[in-house]
Amino acid sequence: MTAQSPASTAASPAPSSRARIILAGSVGNAVEWFDWTIYAAFAIFFSKQFFPEGNDTTALLASFGIFAVGFFMRPIGGWLLGIYADRHGRKAALALTIVMMAGGSLIIGITPTYATIGIFAPVLLTLARLLQGLSLGGEYASATTFLTEMAPNKRRGFYSSFVFFSAAIGILAASAVGWVLTSTLSDASMREWGWRVPFLIGAVGGVVGMWIRRTVRETEAFAHNKAAGVQKQPLRTLLREHPHAVLRIVGFSILSTFAFYIFVAYVPTYAIRHVGAEPKTAFAANTVALIVFMLLQPVFGALSDRIGRKPQLIAFALGYLVFFFPVMTSLGPTFGSILMVEIFGLVLYAMYTAIAPAIMSEQFPTSVRAVGIGTPYNLMVALLGGTTPYLLTWLQSKGMETWFFYYVLAGAAISLFTFVRMPESVGKPLQ
Repeated sequence: MTAQSPASTAASPAPSSRARIILAGSVGNAVEWFDWTIYAAFAIFFSKQFFPEGNDTTALLASFGIFAVGFFMRPIGGWLLGIYADRHGRKAALALTIVMMAGGSLIIGITPTYATIGIFAPVLLTLARLLQGLSLGGEYASATTFLTEMAPNKRRGFYSSFVFFSAAIGILAASAVGWVLTSTLSDASMREWGWRVPFLIGAVGGVVGMWIRRTVRETEAFAHNKAAGVQKQPLRTLLREHPHAVLRIVGFSILSTFAFYIFVAYVPTYAIRHVGAEPKTAFAANTVALIVFMLLQPVFGALSDRIGRKPQLIAFALGYLVFFFPVMTSLGPTFGSILMVEIFGLVLYAMYTAIAPAIMSEQFPTSVRAVGIGTPYNLMVALLGGTTPYLLTWLQSKGMETWFFYYVLAGAAISLFTFVRMPESVGKPLQ
């Protein structure tokens, strides 16, 4: 029988308290995604500072190799920091993840170049990325459990929507900083010192986020669970007692991972390289679509609290299954064509992201909620997201990129099956 914790019966907080809870739960996620994104965006400027031997391409590949290493630290972060959140509290985990991410950015921002300290420069860069990979893996689970446990039962979808709302803010902020710096500094200045600026901004943002998070209380669900005794072997308990919930998280994550990397990162590059679009046109369309995606998060979150989680999830997967192939193959070089393709992908994706934290939290009891979300979710993101760029590049080199579209359709079918089979959980108390 599912126990009802005090959090599940709590009245809706006052508007000022509600805003503070949402801000505290989501500010770190914005900082995390800002810091995560600027590495990829600015690698073209700092790669030769850490890998001076060889040409620009070799240095860039080495920098992205370190990026991939950080990527595969995410499931470890989801596991370790998920356990930490379930044992020591959501607030403690949120503080730890933001310190780790900001610390990683600070290390990158102040590390001397290869010309100054030799091999220790790329070593420190790698250590910073490992730290940030652990942090990002833990942040999603910690922020998700915090916001959903703080939310009233009938507004859990709305509260959870700010996890990806804040992620979009972080990505857009990174893009804006890149635009400002490259517009005001010369290429030589960017390569010499300008690339350090966004990492230092990220470190300062972490300090601000840490201060905001100190002002909120621990969730009542965790406090109630701690009084009853925390799990001594949470991962073992998770796999033994909640295998179906773990498999649901895997099913949830397949199509969503593809959707993120295709419509946030891949479509602009595909439009430039394969249909002859101008870079500024492709990235302008991508930016507009990301803004729409961000603004739709609270809309779809609130809608799910009224109509249920399953209708939106089924529409997301079914839309991709039916329309993804014809839409992608219709992509043209104009702003309107690229924008319509991006809008198609990101509006459907928003139906999922707005409520993903809620549906994941609703699968597990408080004692294993953070590790239950963090471990399988980040594992799937690492396996599918980490291999997607390589697979796409390889298929393109063979002239077989359309095969990737069939790969996505298979993922859509698996996720659709998962969504259809899952029980509806809207409005019910958390376990």
